[in-house]
Amino acid sequence: MRTQGPRLSPVRSSCMESLFRRVTVGKNDGIFNRATQISHIARSDGLIVTRSFDLNLVPVLIRIYEHGSVSAAAAQLGMSQSAVSGALAKLRQIYNDPLFHRIGHGMQPTARMHALIDPLRESLLRVQGTLSTEQVFNPATTSATFTFAMSDLGEMVFMPKILRHIRSLAPGASVRSVASSAAHIERGLETGEIDLAVGYFPDLRDKAFMEKHLFFHHFVCLLRANHPITATTLSLAQFLSVEHAVVSGAGRTYEIFERYLKAKKIQRRVALETPHFMSIPFVISQSDLIVTVPHAVGVFGKGVQMNIRIAQPPMRTPGIDLKMHWHRNFQRDPKSRWLREVVASLFTDELDEWRM
Repeated sequence: MRTQGPRLSPVRSSCMESLFRRVTVGKNDGIFNRATQISHIARSDGLIVTRSFDLNLVPVLIRIYEHGSVSAAAAQLGMSQSAVSGALAKLRQIYNDPLFHRIGHGMQPTARMHALIDPLRESLLRVQGTLSTEQVFNPATTSATFTFAMSDLGEMVFMPKILRHIRSLAPGASVRSVASSAAHIERGLETGEIDLAVGYFPDLRDKAFMEKHLFFHHFVCLLRANHPITATTLSLAQFLSVEHAVVSGAGRTYEIFERYLKAKKIQRRVALETPHFMSIPFVISQSDLIVTVPHAVGVFGKGVQMNIRIAQPPMRTPGIDLKMHWHRNFQRDPKSRWLREVVASLFTDELDEWRM
């Protein structure tokens, strides 16, 4: 005996057929395995019922309803008749209702089962939607805020191009820059509070963080334009004969040069230590101090016509590997992926506008 329940439209029926091929009870290729359960079920009256519910049982219930037969449902699902009967027994316990009455060779739904069928079908269709629908990020319509972790030097090097490009492609979006401790940046990247860390971040070495090389920068020495030392490349004797300023800022790039000097056992006389890259050209332009900084600082100082000049240090200094970093939680996130593609397209060794 075949029960006549509500009929699905051809489109919805096709969707259900596709989903049933993927949802099976106790099989490895199903959407749910035996451990997939709902332990808290919300009732229509707002109460929460604590009950273990195996989502693999849902297709069984729908198939019995549609075929009006345990054996026909078993054949359709590729299960044994005893397995379908066992699943039905569990469902009767869960819903505290017979769900079907045996009449002749068929199964007739109870009133409760008639009430359940549409919500159950809708639930399976929603599951199918999560499998077939990929999130899409549309920069033209987004109102998202893109948050970058950068030092002040990083803002100078990266932010103008990033801001200009994002404003062009995503006019409704906004951009935020933060400078914080390594621990806060790690947490921010993990939670999504920070989208990308761009620049030199040596602490982001955990396997949870992904990275991409953008370009290398190098170190130069800055002197005031009329400094007594006139050489374009300093000798080691000249380098050691003068007093130095040191920028020990949050950007951490200074550590590269300091480690190099320590490894080479080179000691210079430090007269000034400051955390600020952006003010150091002004200080240098009005003193006899020398400072060794990433070359972008020198390019900036000359660009605004400060009273400074650039000289090469007396040693071959290590390069500064500038990268963008993100957390693996967002590796496949559409917004993050789009943002990473933007940054990667703007900054390469070939496109570095700060090259000297």
